[in-house]
Parts: sequence; structure tokens; C-alpha cells
Amino acid sequence: MTSYVTTLDSPVGTIHLIGRDGALTGLYLDERPDVGPVEPDEGRLDDARTQLEEYFAGERTDFDLDLAPSGTPFQLTVWEALRKVAYGETASYVDIARAIGRPTASRAVGAANGRNPISLVVPCHRVIGASGHLVGYGWGVERKRWLLDHEQRVLRSR
Repeated sequence: MTSYVTTLDSPVGTIHLIGRDGALTGLYLDERPDVGPVEPDEGRLDDARTQLEEYFAGERTDFDLDLAPSGTPFQLTVWEALRKVAYGETASYVDIARAIGRPTASRAVGAANGRNPISLVVPCHRVIGASGHLVGYGWGVERKRWLLDHEQRVLRSR
């Protein structure tokens, strides 16, 4: 199946947006993973690009995009729960495990969080350790801190 790809320069680096059949299927930083055959975007990802630009400009606090991440049923459940963590808020892996009705699955939640193919839109950066500290993030802890600080700055300015 052919995907379409575009890039966006952002304050945290070059973001690669990947879509298929009218939905966003991937959002990656710096290096685009191999997604098989690709074709030019031809504007099909313009809405996603615009919403991300608005997010970085502090004008958007949630995303309204068709998403089609590929994952196991458990991963899809975790990623849906991540979308419920409000802008500027954080939740722990334990909080997410409880939210999906699997209170002892915090490690599995962490693994699913790390495999999130639509980072930022599915806000895995808002998940922190039970201690309240920032823990692993595929884009690096410094970028995680920047994203969380950005959201707090936007909320304080409103």
C-alpha cells in the first residue's frame, strides 16, 4: 500500500508526516522510517501540517485529525487513552494503566507508549514516571521537557 509523506520544520526538529487513505498514520522526528512505497503528498496532509504549525505557535491545544495508527489491540487502547491526557497536563504510566482497566500493566503501557507512531498528536510526551520525573521519550527527554514547557507557557499566556 502506498503512503504519502511530507515534512515540517519545527522548534524540535524536522517532523515527517506520513498518511494513507486520508488519515495520518505516522509522525516522526528527524529520520523517516521505511514505510514502503511513497508518493508526493499533493496537499493531502495540509490539515495535519497546519494543525502542527498552530500547535507550535501556541494557537492550538488539541488536534482534530483522522488517525490510523497501526498496532496491536492493546497498543491502540493505550494510544486512545493518551489522547485523553489534556494539553498541559501529565499522567503516569500507572495512571494510563488504570484508565484502560489494566492497573498492573504499567510496564506494558510504557512499551506501547514507546511504540506510538503518531507522537505529539497522540501525546506520549505527557506521560511521566510515577515519581513525577520525566522518563524516557523517543524524541529525547530534552524535547519532552521543551514540549511540556511549551504547553505550560501557552496556558499561562491565556
